Amino acid sequence: MTIYHFVGIKGSGMSALAQILHDMNFKVQGSDVEKHFFTQVALEESEIKILPFQKENIEPGMTIIAGNAFPDDHEEIQEAMKLGLPVIRYHRFLGDFMKSFTSIAVTGAHGKTSTTGLLSHVLSGAKPTAFLIGDGTGKGDKDAEYFAFEACEYKRHFLSYFPDYCIMTNIDFDHPDYFTSIDDVFSAFQEMSWQVKKGIFACGDDEQLQKIQAKVPVLFYGFGEENDFQARNVVKSTEGTTFDVFVRNTFYNTFSIASYGDHNVLNALSVIAVCHYEGIDAQIVQAQLTTFGGVKRRFTEKVIGRQVIIDDYAHHPTEIKATIEAARQKYPEREIISVFQPHTFTRTQTFLDEFAASLNMADQVYLCEIFGSARENHGKLSIEDLQAKVSGALVLNEAETAILKGHDESVLIFMGAGDIQKFQKAYEMQL
Repeated sequence: MTIYHFVGIKGSGMSALAQILHDMNFKVQGSDVEKHFFTQVALEESEIKILPFQKENIEPGMTIIAGNAFPDDHEEIQEAMKLGLPVIRYHRFLGDFMKSFTSIAVTGAHGKTSTTGLLSHVLSGAKPTAFLIGDGTGKGDKDAEYFAFEACEYKRHFLSYFPDYCIMTNIDFDHPDYFTSIDDVFSAFQEMSWQVKKGIFACGDDEQLQKIQAKVPVLFYGFGEENDFQARNVVKSTEGTTFDVFVRNTFYNTFSIASYGDHNVLNALSVIAVCHYEGIDAQIVQAQLTTFGGVKRRFTEKVIGRQVIIDDYAHHPTEIKATIEAARQKYPEREIISVFQPHTFTRTQTFLDEFAASLNMADQVYLCEIFGSARENHGKLSIEDLQAKVSGALVLNEAETAILKGHDESVLIFMGAGDIQKFQKAYEMQL
C-alpha cells in the first residue's frame, strides 16, 4: 500500500485532507516548517507523522500530495520527480477524491469555513458524512454518502472541482494580489457554476450572485422576498437567533442557531436549503443546528476574569463588520475592543478606507504590524497608514499587551489571518 506524503501538511486544507485519508485507513505522513501552527494539533492527536522538510523524506513507492504554496523546485518535489513518483497538487487530488460521494462544495468570499462546518455537522446527523473544512479539520468515513468541503476561489483553485452541489455564500473583491477587480472574481465564480452537476444554492441578497448562470437549477436563499428560501421573523437575543423559513412563500419551519449576526442566519439558511432539497427531515436539521459548536478561529470565545476574549479569522472589511456586529448582539452592554492584524500588504493597500470604516465600529482599536505572506513580505504601506484613518487607534506590540488590562469587563476581539494569536497568547500570559 502506498504512503501518502504531504508536502506542507500543516496547511489548513492539507491537514484536513491528511486526517480524512488517515480515517479511511490509508498510510499518511507529511512534512513542513518547524514553526507551530494550530492545524497540527489534530494531526498529532491522530499520530500522523510530521517531519521537517528534507529530500530524504521521499522514498520509492510513495504518492506525493503537494501543497499549493510550494513550487515545483521545492527539494522534496524535486526528489519525488527524480524517483518518478506521482506528484499530485492538493486541489487536483481533492477533485478526484470527491467523485466517490455526493459532493457539496461551499465557496464564497466570506463564510466558507463556518458554512462548511455547519453543513457537515447537520448532514452527519442524517447520514455518514466525510468533510474537509478550511480551519484544518477533516474527517473521513469509509461508509460516507456525503462529502462536504470548502472550495477556495484564490487563483481559481476551485476550478479543479466538479461537485454535485455548490453553496455560494457571496462574491466580493478579495485577494487583490491575484484578482484584478470584482468582475474578475465574478468570472471565476461563473466558470465554477458551469461545473456543478446537480444544483447551486446561492445567496440571492448578493447582487453579484443574482447574475450567475448555470446548466443546473440555481436556488436562491436570503432575507429578500424574491428568494426561494427566505428567512423571516428573525428574533435576535444574547442566547442566539431564531427565524422562520419560507420555501417559495410557504411556511416551512422555525429554526434556532446558537450564533449571532445576519451572516450566520444566511449560513444556516443555505444548509437548510441543501437539506430540504435532499429530503432530510426538518427535525434532524433543527436538532443539529442547535448543537453546532462552531469552527476553529471563528468567533472562538473564552472568559478570563471579567473579560471575554474572542479569536476570529476576520481579515477583510466585510468580515470585520460582521464579527463586531455579532459581538454587539451577544454583549450589548459591553465595550467592544478590536485588536487587528492586517494580512498582506496588497489587501491592506486596496481596502485601506474600508478597513478603517469597519474598525471604527469598535469602541477602541489596537493595530498590530501588517503580516506579510510567503507571496509578499514587504510593501510601501505601514501600519501607521491605517492608524491615521481609525479614530483613536493605537499600535500594539507583542511585548506591551498589558495595556489591554485597562479594558475591564470588555470584549476583546483578536482578528486576523496571520499570526495574531501570538498577541493573544502574550496577553493571556499577562493575565
